[in-house]
Amino acid sequence: MSEEHYLELCENPVQFENASSVNNVFFDEANKQVFAVRSGGATGVVVKGPDDKSSVAFRMDDKGEVKCIKFSIGNKILAVQRTPKSVDFISFIPDYPHLECSQECKTRNASILGFCWTNWNEIVFITDQGIEFYQVLPDKRSLKLLKSQSVNVNWYMYCPETAVILLSTTAQGNVLQPFAFKSGTMSKMPKFEIELPVVPKPAKLNLSERDIAVATIYGQLYVMYLKHHSRTTDSPCAEVVLYQLHREGSCKKTNVLKLNTTGKFALNVVDNLVVVHHQSSQTSLIFDIKLREPDCALNVHQPVLPARSIHPYRIPLTGPAAVPSQPPVPCELYSSSWSVFQPDIIISASEGYLWYLQVKLPPTVNLLQDKGKLLDFLLRRRDCKMVILSVCAQMLNGEDKGSLPVVATVFDKLNQVYKEYLEVEQTYTVAMESGPSRGSTARERPVRTQAVIDQSDMYTHVLSSFSEKKDTSHKFIIAVLMEYIRSLNQVQITVQHYLYELVIKMLVQHNLFYMLHQFLQYHVLSDSKPLACLLLSLESTYPPAHQLSLDMLKRLSTANDEIVEVLLSRQQVLGALRFIRSVGGHDNISARKFLDAARQTADQMLFYTIFRFFEQRNLRLRGSPSFNPGEHCEEHVVYFKQVFGEQALMKQVTV
Repeated sequence: MSEEHYLELCENPVQFENASSVNNVFFDEANKQVFAVRSGGATGVVVKGPDDKSSVAFRMDDKGEVKCIKFSIGNKILAVQRTPKSVDFISFIPDYPHLECSQECKTRNASILGFCWTNWNEIVFITDQGIEFYQVLPDKRSLKLLKSQSVNVNWYMYCPETAVILLSTTAQGNVLQPFAFKSGTMSKMPKFEIELPVVPKPAKLNLSERDIAVATIYGQLYVMYLKHHSRTTDSPCAEVVLYQLHREGSCKKTNVLKLNTTGKFALNVVDNLVVVHHQSSQTSLIFDIKLREPDCALNVHQPVLPARSIHPYRIPLTGPAAVPSQPPVPCELYSSSWSVFQPDIIISASEGYLWYLQVKLPPTVNLLQDKGKLLDFLLRRRDCKMVILSVCAQMLNGEDKGSLPVVATVFDKLNQVYKEYLEVEQTYTVAMESGPSRGSTARERPVRTQAVIDQSDMYTHVLSSFSEKKDTSHKFIIAVLMEYIRSLNQVQITVQHYLYELVIKMLVQHNLFYMLHQFLQYHVLSDSKPLACLLLSLESTYPPAHQLSLDMLKRLSTANDEIVEVLLSRQQVLGALRFIRSVGGHDNISARKFLDAARQTADQMLFYTIFRFFEQRNLRLRGSPSFNPGEHCEEHVVYFKQVFGEQALMKQVTV
């Protein structure tokens, strides 16, 4: 089924002249550039990269067959190897255009196996007798040797992300010596040994570079070894063994990926997943080293998903022979002409395409039935938010409806990630407010990944529509809403009022007032002003909601104005006055607001009482019972005189 293809080739590949029309095709892993080289007279070179800036075409003198060709970072300097002894350099810097120089390796009788740019002007020669680290000086048309190291080398591998070169040493090639490069320095890292499979004597097995890959997974550098035969005869299947490299400290064997088959394999790393391509079955497997099988020994991994092929890819016909109506030609997947590079690149030199391998998350949802494991898998992926929200919606609806314990597990996993992000964000905010401390490095604002699913996301994409489902039991809906609230409380995240509103509306809709009362009484629903206002609006449906609202506002202690407004709107004017006196705010309240409310009750004695209270307040505060013009109480003074007579007004006390 096409919807089950969870791997695909990118839609916009890098196109270059295929191998049939050029002499040689080279790939530079550091710049992700393909060099198509055509000899004859002058050597024509077409460089294609991931964008237009990194693409260029030029000609250079034909000085022999090109064995290796690479640009330094930013296309500043071109290095070309034509002989085993030297490398030629051509400047592409605008200030020093086309200045050329050549550098022979310093070690006598050594042959250059290849070279790696570690900076725009720093390069490493790897010879069969060691490595030589140079600085290129284009203005002086020369190179300066920074450092060298002698060691017998069989082959090498370079990881551009970390600027680490791996050298294969010893007769069997299984002792690997890493070197790290940074800003003009070369550091020798601890060497380590790859455990080769046991073979019957006198046969010897040598480590081939075809079985080694170097890549960064979850921010850590790993050497991946494709072990074709297990030591034990009862388990002849291949496996991938991961060794974690540390700049300091020994390299350790950390993970084993069980392939459960034999044959020819190739490795990629996509979105922190190890992808193993199997040529004979034309399928791929994916492994997540952070997912651990409960029935496996520590760090032994089975594939996360069943083996599937890469999604079929069709190559559009181009050129003068192309007919508009002619359908695209299917690409031969898992072709023997494919070359795989780290971390996620597949090149077909015969067809002239460079693809980036991509993981499609939606098909994984139906292939991984365990919702907890599925969430663990999705939360570590790059573009996971909408897929996770669709999993949550699917879990609450239709045939795939999960049980409450499953729902609880999913909510807990989401909210743990949410909480961790909030804590990091809070730490950053506090650090910014307190200012930089002495000797501390500048803090970077934490990046909010797509794995952070907050309350707004859940409400908008899942819970709001779920609560309106007519074909779902209201008890299940309430239980799910309360489960989400429980999960938030468990990790001490303040629950937003709109989630409580969903619960309350569901309870009222189904006349579950006893449950509502209990939720409020035992503070299952936390106090908030919006929630108190919602309760007030329910008074006509459920009269006790009014008192529940007032009690909530009193507990908040910052909602005195709201309580006064509520009481006045219910014409409980004396109650409002008593309340504001109990909290000591009666000297600052608006006299007009209370007199307006008292007039609206049509209770003359109540109006008299309220009017007299404010006269006494005026006398106490200002020495006069009269109202100030700014209080706008003139109409109430006129009304008081009409009803009770002018003599009823308080007289100013004269001393």
